[in-house]
Parts: sequence; structure tokens; C-alpha cells
Amino acid sequence: MNILVIGSDISGSAREATEQQEATGASAPQDADTIMLIHIPADRHKVYGISIMRDNWVNIPGYGVMKINAGLQLAGPKLVVATVEALLHTHIDHYLMTDFGGIKAFVDTIGGVDVDVPIPFTATVPFTAPAGTEHTFTPGINHLDGEASLQFVRERHAFADGDYQRVRDQQVFVRALMVRLLSSGTVHDAASAIRIVGLASSVLTVDQGFDPITLATVAYALRGTDPAASVFFTLPTAGTGTSPDGQQSIVVPDYAGIAEVAAALAADGLADYAAAHGL
Repeated sequence: MNILVIGSDISGSAREATEQQEATGASAPQDADTIMLIHIPADRHKVYGISIMRDNWVNIPGYGVMKINAGLQLAGPKLVVATVEALLHTHIDHYLMTDFGGIKAFVDTIGGVDVDVPIPFTATVPFTAPAGTEHTFTPGINHLDGEASLQFVRERHAFADGDYQRVRDQQVFVRALMVRLLSSGTVHDAASAIRIVGLASSVLTVDQGFDPITLATVAYALRGTDPAASVFFTLPTAGTGTSPDGQQSIVVPDYAGIAEVAAALAADGLADYAAAHGL
């Protein structure tokens, strides 16, 4: 199963913006700050997370070559799904999308998450947070509430390699969220899985087929998954550059590396890919 996770950078409601897009066909004031393909292999032993840099300069079906994160603004999550499907030559079964408020609310609802911070930093306050709320992240385990979690997954200015470290931190955060949900017994039975999905449903935008019962079924099926054994990596890139018009900083896709990932996905062989690349 492939599930595309999308984080919208809208300051309001991503769900409302998407509903308006679908009703009117107009663009919306949101880009995809986070794009991560979650691959669940048939044996359900572990999860693979593939982060896609938001500035990858790729073809967006029907619109031409531009940054991949622009798909959300142009036509919503369905276009982001179509773009990733074309890039990786794979089928995406479901998508789920959240926004700033959604991340904060969900993390606070489950009592916070314990994140193993790899590189210490003090956040630069995003425009959604009030001045004076800058959070300082120390090396090792940090217990984060909703606001701190949002600052952790959004920060890039504090790092020498900017968005590359932000993507790695997003992977760390998703693993921590998995630990919180799977290792604490939160989804130890069907009833608890349905309860946690009920909490999440209020802050998620999902495709029509990913109804709460289906989402709960997936969550329950993963109850035996070991988050520590799960593998996260970033889709290969060939460095950074400038758009042809010279106006935008972009990430250059490594199409040979992407083809290797696509082949592994097609064969349900990400375990062999991960082993070959030391992941």
C-alpha cells in the first residue's frame, strides 16, 4: 500500500481550501511544505517513508515543469498525487493531508511526542506563531507539544543545508509519531484504532476512499510494526540550481536514482534497496 502524506503551508484550513478548489476549479493559497510517500509492504513488518523535496523541479501533469509543491496550489492534493505517481511510476492508494493547525491539535490531543533531535537548534518563529514562542531543541529526546512539533518540522533557516535537514527532521518526527501511536498500545485493538482515527479525522483531509473505517483498519494492521525498524530516506536529488527563467531556487531531480527507487517500489523490494544503500 502507498499512502501520500501532504503537509499544507496554508495559514488557515487546508480542508476548506481544497473543498473550494474542487468546487470552483480556482487555485488556492497553499503549497505542499511536506510530501512523503509512505510505503507499507505486504508483510507489514516495517514502514518505508520516502521524502520528496518540495523544490524538486518536475513535470506537473497538465501544467508543465515547475516546483513539485506548486501542485497543491494549482489543483489540490489530487494533482500532487498524480505528479508523484508520474514521477515514481507507481500507484498511490490513498492520500492524507494536514495543515499547521492540524499538526498542533493532533499532537496535543495524544499528549505530545518524544522526538530524538539529531541537530540542536532554536527555531525561527514561523508566521503562524506569536513572537516569543521560539522553541529551543536540545540534542536527544525532547518531549514536544503541538506548537513545538510544528516548529520542529517547519524549521530550515537554522541549518546550513536548509530544506535538506528540514526533510530529515520531518522523517524523525514521523517515526516519533509512529512510536507514540504503535508502541504505547494506542492501536492495540480495533476499538482503540477507531478512537485514534476519530481524533485524527477532524484534522486530516483524505481521499474519498480513505474513510475512517478504512483508515482504522490500516492503523490496526500496523499494530505489530516496529517503528525503530522502519526506514526513512529522501528521494535522490542532483543538488540545487536555478529555474530556467533565473527567478527560483530549485532542487534538481536525480532521475537515475529516482528510477532505482521506482523499480524497488514496483517489485515491493524497498528492503533490498535499503540494504544496498545502507539505509
